[in-house]
Amino acid sequence: MRLQDHLYHVIQSLPGFLPETWLAGAFLFIILSEILLKYSPWQLQTTGILRSLTIGALAVALVLVCLQWNDLGGYLFHHLIYLDHKAVFFKLIILVTGLLVLLHVQFVQAKLPAEFYSILLAVVLGLFLMTMATNGLSVYLSIELVSIGSYLMVTFGSGKKPAEGGIKYLLFGALSSAIMLYGLSLLYGMTGTLDFTSDVFGSQLAQNPPLILLVVGFLTLSGVLFKLSLVPFHVWPPDVYESAPTPIVSFLSTAPKAAALLLLMRLLSVFPADFQKLMAIIALVSILVGNLAALWQNDLKRLMAYSGIAQAGFIIVGLTAFNQTGFESAAFYITVYVIINIAVFLLIDLMGQDTPSPTLASITGKGAAYPLLSVCFTVLMLGLVGLPPTAGFTAKLLVFSSLWEAYQANGDPLLVTLLVVGLLNAVVSLFYYFKIPFYLFFRKTPSTLVSSPISYAATILISLLTITILALFFKTDGLIEWIRLL
Repeated sequence: MRLQDHLYHVIQSLPGFLPETWLAGAFLFIILSEILLKYSPWQLQTTGILRSLTIGALAVALVLVCLQWNDLGGYLFHHLIYLDHKAVFFKLIILVTGLLVLLHVQFVQAKLPAEFYSILLAVVLGLFLMTMATNGLSVYLSIELVSIGSYLMVTFGSGKKPAEGGIKYLLFGALSSAIMLYGLSLLYGMTGTLDFTSDVFGSQLAQNPPLILLVVGFLTLSGVLFKLSLVPFHVWPPDVYESAPTPIVSFLSTAPKAAALLLLMRLLSVFPADFQKLMAIIALVSILVGNLAALWQNDLKRLMAYSGIAQAGFIIVGLTAFNQTGFESAAFYITVYVIINIAVFLLIDLMGQDTPSPTLASITGKGAAYPLLSVCFTVLMLGLVGLPPTAGFTAKLLVFSSLWEAYQANGDPLLVTLLVVGLLNAVVSLFYYFKIPFYLFFRKTPSTLVSSPISYAATILISLLTITILALFFKTDGLIEWIRLL
């Protein structure tokens, strides 16, 4: 193609790239505003103004993404990215997550530097690109954009721990990125293209031995598995969650997983069915490692970190099925998981304001001090376990139903093993999730307990998120029908 044709195609792609263009402009505007406010002669609350501007930027992006639902752009920028209903749906999840996390920051008056707000917009932009990536180049660049911003955000706390957590996160992230880049280079050597949607890519890939494909595919998926905190790329969450400020942990434990899930779906669609066994093994080991390690945790954020590893294993059970039902169940599961996790971390932050580190001991007896919030906490734990009447039960039922459907189709005994172990581990998770309501309601209240005031707005938000988790149990069909449109 001539340069003129390339430029014409880029110009044609710009309307489908409007939300991303807006976020890039907002990122630059927030940086400029920070500089102007810092050297302003007036005494202004810089972080408060920047927070409001960032909320406004994400709200506008939300409107722009909603407008894309009926005006999809298809392939953009020479097949580097692909805008479809799946991308729009997951972009909405990411934006809602970002807005809720900013409200979390507001409610707890978290002491985050002004740079946090511009970096948050950059990470959201990277997550948008992850949801649309269909080329090895766009996959790698989008993951790196998210990763670099995430490394920086982890270090925004006070003291030495955040810096230590950020370095650990950087080291493990750099390793997974290097492995992924090596896998992509091998894929390029095997196929002659990085365009996963190309017919040449599929035909050339099929000419290689299955074992070679499994090894190369696993290397290529390492960056995505890292974002989902799946085994063997699971060692970073406990230290990062413990050291980073809770609002940042809330964001990193939800939005990147949603984007990574869709990216994993797209990548698996171009690999042969042999990857079903690989994904089943990863899901199986992740569920076991996450649940067994969580049993010994007393720090609430470390407990949620190991819980996240296990929950990521449950989420990709749907992908292991390699069928349409599996995709629908995984999309439903990640939606429910995002809502629950954001509410849980907000509760951890609110109920642990009077302690330097949120542990089980720090919430002892607070069920009497905060009865409504404690009931919400209990319901959310029920949702993570997967018990009725919460949407967590429906999510687990859907992923295991899709797995059973896949087993009936091919009779692979590994799928039955995953099904049985997954169900047994849902029971195992009772022992650590129910520690929280036990400490809230049944442990003796310390005589030194001081109840910190909690804003009505935070209580209302947590109550609404909890009600949503209950309502989705009875109104699952509506969300599932919407997901089917994807």
